[in-house]
Amino acid sequence: MSNGVNNTEQSVLERSRKPHDSLIMMVDDEPILMAVIQELLNEAGYNNFKAVKDSTQALDKLEEYRPDVLLLDLVMPEVDGFEILRSVRSNADTRHLPVIVLTSSSDAATKLKALELGATDFLAKPVDSSELVLRLRNTLTVKAYQDQLAYYDTLTGLPNRTLFMDRLKWALQHADRTRKSAAILNINLDRFKNINDTLGPRIGDALLAQIASRLTDCIRMDAYINYSDRAELSSSVSRLGGDEFSVILHEVSRVENTSYVARRLTQSMIDPFYIDEHEIFLTTSIGIALYPQDGREIDELMKNVAVATEYAKQHGRNNYQFYSKELNAMSEERLKLETDLRKAIERGQLEIYYQPKIEGASGKVSGMEALIRWHRSEDNTVSPADFIPVAEQMGQIIPMGNWILNEVCRQHREWMMDGMDPLKVSVNVSGYQFSDKDLCNSLRIVLKEHNMDAASLMLEITESVLMGDVEGSMQTMHDIKGLGLSLSIDDFGTGYSSLSYLKLFPIEELKIDRSFIVDLPDSKSDAAIVRAIIALADGLELDLVAEGVETEQQMRFLNENGCGTIQGYYYSKPLTADQFRQFVLERNAA
Repeated sequence: MSNGVNNTEQSVLERSRKPHDSLIMMVDDEPILMAVIQELLNEAGYNNFKAVKDSTQALDKLEEYRPDVLLLDLVMPEVDGFEILRSVRSNADTRHLPVIVLTSSSDAATKLKALELGATDFLAKPVDSSELVLRLRNTLTVKAYQDQLAYYDTLTGLPNRTLFMDRLKWALQHADRTRKSAAILNINLDRFKNINDTLGPRIGDALLAQIASRLTDCIRMDAYINYSDRAELSSSVSRLGGDEFSVILHEVSRVENTSYVARRLTQSMIDPFYIDEHEIFLTTSIGIALYPQDGREIDELMKNVAVATEYAKQHGRNNYQFYSKELNAMSEERLKLETDLRKAIERGQLEIYYQPKIEGASGKVSGMEALIRWHRSEDNTVSPADFIPVAEQMGQIIPMGNWILNEVCRQHREWMMDGMDPLKVSVNVSGYQFSDKDLCNSLRIVLKEHNMDAASLMLEITESVLMGDVEGSMQTMHDIKGLGLSLSIDDFGTGYSSLSYLKLFPIEELKIDRSFIVDLPDSKSDAAIVRAIIALADGLELDLVAEGVETEQQMRFLNENGCGTIQGYYYSKPLTADQFRQFVLERNAA
């Protein structure tokens, strides 16, 4: 074959898709009989035949050739067919191999013993050519059907994980024999779950089928994969499950060739997919591991290619990354971070800090934003920017968000009982929380449990989250408003929202993103944007908060241009509950 992998090196599972390419091995101590049977099979179109006359070598040759069918004589010197059959059925790699027993015996006990040991069928000696072809055809037909069910994905028709692992094993053995490298490319679809959840599983399945076809076409047209047979080429892509696909490259002589294939696969996803009336855009994150550089064992390679894939996701998606030892160290730290984060609540390591919102005109505290902190150890406080994305990917953000809401409402109630003036507290809500169907019920429960006035609680939602599904966002916002809570759009100006939507959102507040504040008042463009947002908020009768204010010059510019509320280090960093209470007492008493 042009890819350098000959028929005896191909996976038995690959050959099962084309029965006449099936490898037939015969073990018999009669060379003349084997020559006759080989000639009969050649005439019937079965040209892939291996003859083994020394029964002591039978098991070694089975491992080397991995045939699709074994023709086995029972009566042989040294090692008889019964012993070979017993070994075949006790080996995990050959347990399901079809074995057609050749026998001149009409003794029922002999046949019964062979059946008990797992013989698939019998062929009487002397061999009848028509019977030989029919029994072989029927055996291969059944095997092909069983292999299709066991080794191919029913949705896409691609090899499944089982066949992929089989092919990988043989690819690595071939790499050892040729003293060349091999590569695994793990292809993960970016944000496929969102598409599947939004459009439904029927559209999701149709999308997966189109993706499989596009990936296969991409590999088929790739000059690097120098296959001559298109059917074999299509099996180069496997679906490992869910939204995960994989490609094995043989005989990698240069890393640049692997990069070329990865780029081609990434580019193949650029054009939109059309399903019913939907136009769907999708990207991929690809991890790459090389053999033997990145591991000599299959488990090690699979672990390392998964590490590379996760790294690709973390670096903006729609890219490919090679595995490295540095990545492995990062992955181990990430795994430890996930383990510690799962236990953070029960260990009492999470704490809510409160950053004051200052009324520009009076300088008094008018509210606060609740911010979570994770004290992983006495000398290690983890930034929310580092652990919130991890919590989202782990599926922990909703229970963590519920804990935050409970703690904030509990603390707010405690302050009120201590006589502190009622202040509105803002809590950030992630996209996962906002799309959670139980959000309103969770809010209702926590308000009731802590006897908190709903008007004192505001939810901050980023502009990009709201624009992801405008219709759904609108309904959720109205449901939240129905509970009596206030709503704020956080990071305003970065989500490219349409003003026509903005006027329809039931919100009370806009928060100017800090990226527009940092260069004030020197940046003319930022100054113009901030003035426009201030005018917009005034026209829509919305409260306005500028966050990230750190200098007196920034504060003066905002006050002079009519921004009502200031939040940032210029007035105060985030404070513990006790520190915040003291800050309010001192500042509002002035």
